[in-house]
Parts: sequence; C-alpha cells; structure tokens
Amino acid sequence: MGPLRYSINITLDGCCDHRAVTADEELHRHHIANLERADALLFGRVTYEMMEAAWRPRAAAEPRPDWTDPFARTIDAARKYVVSSTLERVDWNAELVRGDLGEAVRQLKHDSERGVFVGGVTLPRALAELGLIDEYEFVVHPRLVGHGPTLFAGMTKPVDLKPVDRLELASGAVAMRYEPRR
Repeated sequence: MGPLRYSINITLDGCCDHRAVTADEELHRHHIANLERADALLFGRVTYEMMEAAWRPRAAAEPRPDWTDPFARTIDAARKYVVSSTLERVDWNAELVRGDLGEAVRQLKHDSERGVFVGGVTLPRALAELGLIDEYEFVVHPRLVGHGPTLFAGMTKPVDLKPVDRLELASGAVAMRYEPRR
C-alpha cells in the first residue's frame, strides 16, 4: 500500500493561486521528482482541467521554455484519477472516480506501490478531513500577493503535523514536508 502525498505552491501570505508564484526550472525539477515518487495522480475537476490545458501536448497553445519539457512529458505520461460528479468522461491517461470518496481513495492507496500524488485545493481539503493524506508538502514562495484562495478553508477539525524534510530552492522558495501526527 502506497501513501497519499499532497503538494502545493503557496505564497507567504497564504495564497495558493498557481498564477501567484513564479515557477522556474529548479521548481519544475522538484515537482518532477515528486511525480516520479507516485504510481498515479489524483485531481479534482478544476485541477485536472487546468493541468490538461497547460501540459497536454496537443493543448500547448502558448510556447513554453524548453526546460519545462521534462515536466510536460512526466505529467503527460502519468496515470491520472479525477474526482468529479460533473464530468461525463476524461481521457489523457485518466479515469473518473465516482462514489464514496473515502472508499475510492483507500482503494487507490491499497492498489499503489509507490503511492498516489494529489494536487489542488478543494479535493485535498476533503481528503484531509477524512484523514487520508499521509504527507503534506508546502512549497512556500517569498512573495506577498494580498489575495486568496487559501488552503483548507472550512475544515472542521485541525490536523497536527510533524516536519519530516525541508529543501531550500535558489529562488528563495522553501519546500517543507510534513506527516500527520497520529
């Protein structure tokens, strides 16, 4: 059984809007390493559609720097699961997840050797509430933007975490990994 790992970029003032941070080559390499630690990716509809629009080969409308190509290839090849009650179908190496979220994610973890990697904002909040996330990574960028969205808004109970790793990037961003205290 593999762990469920969560990672997100966030500003110092708590904004987790992907447009609020600058992604450089080193950050892309870091996220490639994260993706390679998992057998599959788990997304909600919004994150799936955003990632597909940005990284699916045929969808690349705007030119990207060459150094983003390894990330694009890695995410394109990854197995994906999409939690959505509104999408009728998905492709891009993806499968819809329906029914009870807790049962479905426990089964994905059970069937995984290296683990499942989750991104986004809304789905991870639900997974945290269910106690299903085994590792949290917050890549904190040295930037203040003065707006949201923020993480885990509306949670009904706190999740206490213990630090397990820290990586300082040349940009000044710091990737901090935590595990829940159980």
